Amino acid sequence: MELQKNIPLLDCPVDYLIGDASGKIMNEYGRFPCKIMCGVYAFLVRGKATATINITKYDFNQNDILLLEPGSFLLIHECSEDALVYYLLFSSSFLEKNTFNSRMSLAAMQLRSPIIHLQSAQAAVINDFASLLFKATNVEPSMLNSEKMVHIFNLLQTAYSNYAQSSEDMIIKPIDRKMEIYQDYCQLVMKHYQEWHHVSQYADAMRLTLPHLCSTIRSASSRTAGDIIIDAILTDAKAQLKLTTTQIKEIAASLGFDNVAFFNRFFKTHTGVTPKTYRNT
Repeated sequence: MELQKNIPLLDCPVDYLIGDASGKIMNEYGRFPCKIMCGVYAFLVRGKATATINITKYDFNQNDILLLEPGSFLLIHECSEDALVYYLLFSSSFLEKNTFNSRMSLAAMQLRSPIIHLQSAQAAVINDFASLLFKATNVEPSMLNSEKMVHIFNLLQTAYSNYAQSSEDMIIKPIDRKMEIYQDYCQLVMKHYQEWHHVSQYADAMRLTLPHLCSTIRSASSRTAGDIIIDAILTDAKAQLKLTTTQIKEIAASLGFDNVAFFNRFFKTHTGVTPKTYRNT
């Protein structure tokens, strides 16, 4: 598939990939959710986009930089035709076999936005850095290798952390109790949606009453607590159906459904089609 030559859908086939993608290519990505197993750095050079990361929807604009950690779900809803994205991917095996000075944890990222909006001067530095990496990897012979990319990764982590700490939008500020509960709930859902399908299980784990949790989530997000669980399950199911050849009964089991017929009903209720139909369209 042409898209996979530009941006791998699941994991990076080599230790690292450096490149760019147009708005047209990125829109191809929006056909279904993808579970990203590699580490992703992306910089929006121009244009704009809307995407869901895990269970939260975000708007991307020019000069935004994005970090996705392995295990993140990504669904691109729309990308402007003039958009241009520079990306740097690190495979899951590369991340596992190397020891790094710093890693931004997924939990920490969920307490913030995974996106940082850079000021023009900062964006110019990232733009030059990305262009330099692209040239260095494409020259013959390449000036980069896996060993050198360990240092590049550490540099990126440090720069991202510094930008996050200096960006007014990214500083963790005191939040009210409602938002704190909402953030904790979303993190817990992403951790346990494959096994916990009922809001009461999360309420018990958070030591809150069920009515209090439900009303707080609704007040903080205008969504129901149950909808957030459903979104997480459906995102994973859609990614598996489109990106793997795993049997539907095995997908159902991986998402905590003992009965494949119940999974089929659940999927059709919330999407309007059966898992088989979704996979084949």
